[in-house]
Amino acid sequence: MDAGGDPYIEVDGSTVDERDVEALQGIDEHGSMYRAAEELGRSYARIQRRVTELEQTVGPLVVSERGGAGGGGSTLTSNARTLLARFDRLRAAVSGLARTEESVVSGRVVDRGERLGTVETPAGRVRALVPAGADAVQVGVRSDAVSLLAPDEAPQPAGTSARNRFEGKVRTLDREGDLARVAVAVGAETTLWALITAASVDRLDLAEGDRVVASFKATATRAAPAPEGRTGANRDRS
Repeated sequence: MDAGGDPYIEVDGSTVDERDVEALQGIDEHGSMYRAAEELGRSYARIQRRVTELEQTVGPLVVSERGGAGGGGSTLTSNARTLLARFDRLRAAVSGLARTEESVVSGRVVDRGERLGTVETPAGRVRALVPAGADAVQVGVRSDAVSLLAPDEAPQPAGTSARNRFEGKVRTLDREGDLARVAVAVGAETTLWALITAASVDRLDLAEGDRVVASFKATATRAAPAPEGRTGANRDRS
């Protein structure tokens, strides 16, 4: 959502805005809530209180350690990183400064429920919204629906997860102002495009050749009947 030009998201009744994201990114960058407050010129007590308020509805965001040989510090949870990635996608969507690619990969439906199904593709199995009666399909996912995380930060999927998860390598990374288009090779013939913010690139310290995890919701992934003769190719379209 966009409140007067400033993006925000709502999670279980809580509103997460730019200042909340700035605080979490500061904690991540400096490894300390105190340091983040100092660098941002904000009150430590207010940041701590705000994090506590958000955690009551969105779940654990920060893990803090006090004292010890290392002097203590704070780190973000995987839940917090997922929240930041979601906000990155929103900022990318409302900015409208870059085109949105759609990654398309062909495959066959190997399992289906009422609306969601599992499609076997050259990159692996993809959960998607599948059309009734079609076995050979082409699965499309928009780049602004794809989140990127470091492999050691990405949560593991459980069973028939609501999120698709693919490990791959950054093939290309193109910055355009405060946005970046990232091509991730997730198979010999498959490329996933992600549209993320430049701030997210910096936070991940992302560069060509790096390993990343690309994830996207099954409900943001749609399959259409494949044209005759196309069951395994991958293409990208704008």
